[in-house]
Amino acid sequence: MTDSWVNSAEILGSDLPLELSGTGNRRALLMDALREAVRSGRLAPGTRLPPYRSLAADLGLARNTVADAYAELVAEGWLAARQGSGTRVAERAAPVTPVHRPRPPERAVRPVHDLVQGQPDPSVFPRTAWLASARRALAAAPDDAFGPGDPHGRPELRRALAGYLARVRGVRAAPDRVVLCSGVAHGLRLLAEVVGGPWAAEAYGLPFHRELLASHGVGTRPLGVDADGARVDGLTRRDRAVLLTPAHQFPTGGPLHPARRAAVVDWARATGGLVVEDDYDGEFRYDRQPVGAVQGLDPEHVVLVGSVSKSLSPALRIGWMVLPQRLVAPVVAAKGEREQFSSATEQLTLAEFIESGAYDRQVRRMRQRHRRRRDQLVAALHARAPHVRVTGIAAGLHAVVELPPGTERSAVRAAAWQGLAVEGLGDYLHPGAEHASRGPCASRAHRAGGIDAVRAAGPADASLVPHRDGLVVGYATPAESAYPEALDALCRSLPPAAPLATPPAATPASAPPPPPAAP
Repeated sequence: MTDSWVNSAEILGSDLPLELSGTGNRRALLMDALREAVRSGRLAPGTRLPPYRSLAADLGLARNTVADAYAELVAEGWLAARQGSGTRVAERAAPVTPVHRPRPPERAVRPVHDLVQGQPDPSVFPRTAWLASARRALAAAPDDAFGPGDPHGRPELRRALAGYLARVRGVRAAPDRVVLCSGVAHGLRLLAEVVGGPWAAEAYGLPFHRELLASHGVGTRPLGVDADGARVDGLTRRDRAVLLTPAHQFPTGGPLHPARRAAVVDWARATGGLVVEDDYDGEFRYDRQPVGAVQGLDPEHVVLVGSVSKSLSPALRIGWMVLPQRLVAPVVAAKGEREQFSSATEQLTLAEFIESGAYDRQVRRMRQRHRRRRDQLVAALHARAPHVRVTGIAAGLHAVVELPPGTERSAVRAAAWQGLAVEGLGDYLHPGAEHASRGPCASRAHRAGGIDAVRAAGPADASLVPHRDGLVVGYATPAESAYPEALDALCRSLPPAAPLATPPAATPASAPPPPPAAP
């Protein structure tokens, strides 16, 4: 009897799929099939193989044939066998990607350190307090909270927000002026649909907001930014609205000057325009008195938009708009008949969280934490890079590290080499302001002293923006244990101080003139 066998069908042997094909020695065919299964990755390292008796019965082979195949593959290093644990694919037998299969795309290497602005450290979310509020809120929730949603948002949260914003931000609004949304971006989408364009926007700001407005047919044009905030004297009657961050200009820092706050409200009254106030971090002030919302100056011409993204977590997806009375109905209509974005149970929980005082306690806790982080940043830069200047540090969750002209891109690349994620200030500049930032007036101002010089010179064109090099450092983002290493990576990424030029030796005034040259 010859030891040969022909079988081209895939047989499931105790959950072990093997394709046995060809003519020849049974043991050799089985060994080839097992090797190919390991090479292709179908049998991963550590996978336990079926007992040789079971596999032999499923494949119709002699038990000795399967046992011998297992033993030889163990000897070759493909398999490993231990008494009591069966036969497994050897850990060192790493699967090899077959040539005929496409290689999976390489994953982007995640940075080791993260100083990108925009969110608090997620590890400090108040889980225990939030869970307690959720239990109380659900226990007290009316039955209609579990029915179709109201596009205004839950009345419990609108009442809580109206009281909180009046107390903390100086907002003037009744609960019926508050419309809930999933965040500032959602609020801007609704306002773009209702108000139309064009809008004016600060020359430095979130590109995402400008792109979002553009995707809804609303173009933006830049307003210059200086030490007093946005140059609102550049607003025209053609502008339907202006998007501002008056409490803490994003990302350069600093509040909108009181005279400009009054001026932008006067513009809105005179033209029928709308001021859209992005109150993205209004609770976090460190070295100055809190600045009230512009909305308090004229509730009928200012929309205040905010969210819990900075104070609690962006994962909650809860934001709000405090609207002029004339815009409430159109915005609610634009949302649709049913609330589709914010969970009613999370709205109820946030309402209870605010009413119980837990929100105030969390804000105070985060304010202390952020201030300590900011002080660590300033101290590290003072010790290791005293030639750079840190600005925008009186408030917020980020700072701007100003750099020598022409060094921003190289600093961002150096940070990437250090495994640090951080953004350049130029990433936030409005595209329409780029040409102005390189104009003669802006260039002279930069050489003469940067943004302070522009403020003193008072350029006639309010869209002019001096070209500034810097890094936007989000000091609230890393975990506590990771923050020192992130600061170390930041300091290693900064350009060195420019060498001081050695002045030529001066001749003392009292020295006699040099003797005449000999003939």
